[in-house]
Amino acid sequence: MDRLSETLAAVADPTRRALLHHLRQGPRSVHELAKPFQMSQQGISKHLTLLEKAQLIDKKKVGRESICQLKPMPLQELAGWVEQYREYWEQAVDRLEIFLTELEGKGDKDGS
Repeated sequence: MDRLSETLAAVADPTRRALLHHLRQGPRSVHELAKPFQMSQQGISKHLTLLEKAQLIDKKKVGRESICQLKPMPLQELAGWVEQYREYWEQAVDRLEIFLTELEGKGDKDGS
């Protein structure tokens, strides 16, 4: 699987997106990351393993704790890919706006 596909698969799950959101504030232990979720620490660890395989986080052992840190580069690559489609939609909205303006002009001439 290529890196973009791994990133998309990793962020497809809302729990994993929430974990990434928490890691935006800085490194956190697995225990700290698990607290806001109604899920076992083992369940959170499975999500973290998928994020680590997608290279979205680093996980290091510090004493008895595993500390996770966000690695945003794959998200930047994903944003670049999505950006191409933003341009497409902006152009489509511009064409629609021109069409509606022309249609409104015709209506004014017809008296409707």
